[in-house]
Amino acid sequence: MNLDNPLVFFICSLGVFNGFLVSTYFLFFSKQKRVQNLWFGLLVLFLSLRIGKSVYRIFVPKEELNLLVMQIGLSACFLIGVSLFFYIKTSIEDSQTVSKSSKIHFTALFLIISSVGLLKPYETNLEFWGVFFKVIYSVWAIYLLASIYLLKDILAKFLSKTKKCTTSEIWLLIVTLGNVLIYIAYLVGYYYLYLIGTVTFSIVFYVLLIFFVSKKNRDSIFQAVPQKYNAKKIDKPEVDLLVEKLDILMKEKELYKNTNVKLLSVAKELNITQHKLSQLLNDNIGKSFSSFLNDYRVEESKRLLKEKSKFTLESIGFEAGFSSKSSFYATFKKVVGKTPAQYQKDLL
Repeated sequence: MNLDNPLVFFICSLGVFNGFLVSTYFLFFSKQKRVQNLWFGLLVLFLSLRIGKSVYRIFVPKEELNLLVMQIGLSACFLIGVSLFFYIKTSIEDSQTVSKSSKIHFTALFLIISSVGLLKPYETNLEFWGVFFKVIYSVWAIYLLASIYLLKDILAKFLSKTKKCTTSEIWLLIVTLGNVLIYIAYLVGYYYLYLIGTVTFSIVFYVLLIFFVSKKNRDSIFQAVPQKYNAKKIDKPEVDLLVEKLDILMKEKELYKNTNVKLLSVAKELNITQHKLSQLLNDNIGKSFSSFLNDYRVEESKRLLKEKSKFTLESIGFEAGFSSKSSFYATFKKVVGKTPAQYQKDLL
């Protein structure tokens, strides 16, 4: 093995190793058994196989290369795009099961690349694979473009000055951008510097990992992407009924005091879908889920400031449902126009 640059080898190989760990987690050990986890796990797996092949080729002398490893790496590349596409599609649609069409779609591509590998092994058909790799990258590019098309509404929302993307929407944009950068890096690397693809993967991987490990982001990433409801509005009588039931639910069960409360759990309490609850909040109440909860938290903290003046401000914030002192102070001032300390002082 050629280790003339051990630091570069360490960075590249560590990214691949961690990629395999992440894919294994999402495919087999994730507590949230979502169809989106399956596609994301496959996406990271195929990317890791492709990047692993590059690391292998760069750091192993040419005469020692196992050409089967090279074939597996290129074959995995054939399935990166389709995995990304269905990850984006199922996330946007909040799919609960793997659709029959996606199974047929993925299986067909898998059988194509497997058949090519069996009929034209890399080891004895180097010239063929030297041409076929263009087909592989073309397929990858087609699915990248299709994925970007699926994200067009979210991208427009991201670029808008009047709308704000949810964490789950930003995550999808980052994942797709990362794939685009890796794809471009490999095209550049093919003609100029082959190593750039593996380094780009490691950088993208750790940016995604840092974004993911944040507890706030980790909880939000797996929430459903808000849907467009213009085609099907909730009738006003139903809106009034749901708003009343939601208010009663919040006051009686005090769900807002749970810092980890999810849109789905509240929707289940109301016996409606999370899509419908999201629609009710955004279209009819005019607030995001987090803003809606924070309004109740602020009202609770105001009550506690009046009744429990001996408690510290920080403890009042936590008891009202805020996850940190800073979020309590910032949200309270934004809603009330005063800091908790100023509000409490005015009560004296």
